[in-house]
Amino acid sequence: MNMQANNPTPTRDGSTTHPETQSTPTAGGPVPLAIPILTLIVTAFAIFTAFLGSGAIGGTPIAEAAGGALSADATPLAPASTAFSIWSVIYAGLAGYAIWQLFPAARRSPRQKHLRPWAIASVVLNAVWIWTVQFDQVWASILVITVLLAVLIRNMYILGEPRTGGWPDVILTEATFGLYFGWVLVATFANLFAFLSDAGLDIFQEILMGVAGIVAAGLIAVIAAIIDGGRIAPALATSWGLAWIAVARTEGSFESRLLVITTVAASTVVLLTALIAWALRKKATAA
Repeated sequence: MNMQANNPTPTRDGSTTHPETQSTPTAGGPVPLAIPILTLIVTAFAIFTAFLGSGAIGGTPIAEAAGGALSADATPLAPASTAFSIWSVIYAGLAGYAIWQLFPAARRSPRQKHLRPWAIASVVLNAVWIWTVQFDQVWASILVITVLLAVLIRNMYILGEPRTGGWPDVILTEATFGLYFGWVLVATFANLFAFLSDAGLDIFQEILMGVAGIVAAGLIAVIAAIIDGGRIAPALATSWGLAWIAVARTEGSFESRLLVITTVAASTVVLLTALIAWALRKKATAA
């Protein structure tokens, strides 16, 4: 997460700047062009493989793979299918991120140097996750998505370093990986319930267990928003995922007013917490 120090830095005129917006000189020259090119190639291949495996360009959709273990009506925590449209935004951001790595600003950035291998790991793990589901290995999918979540947490931690790439850095790095992390947080809980239900643990088909799962996911997202100083992108993605879980619970096998109310409340609290944390951080920076 964003573990950066929040202490303002004095300037010559007596004003202060916050580490988040402060431009930091890069150490040494730009990385060799071969490294960004490799990043672009690996990212493009991983995104193509993910699209192929997801059924977006033919084949079996994820919701229908693994005997429907991850379908919208499989567990109390399964989101409606529309929720997965967020991947279009994430993939577009990842593609833009990989292309931007070729530019001098990214090649000179210490933050990008630290982030690059973890970013590559995240796109590769996503592709691996999709294929574990396509090969009906739900048990393996929960292992992969857990590692993916850990990698994305590491990414968010690195993003606490001073930004050096201007608005492209904000949009292609912070927004992209923020959305990625926020969505995968929700998806990890949905995947866990799918795995445990598929393994025959019927308690994970119960409404009250679904409520517990929603509360746990929301609590983690709230803690992340506070630690992270109110980054909006992760909260938006988490709230999006929770909202579509609520939509899915308005009909089908797990129709439940309690789940709908709990999920809507969790979605709202996550987003409000991030907005409040962001406002407080801005106020502290301006002080």
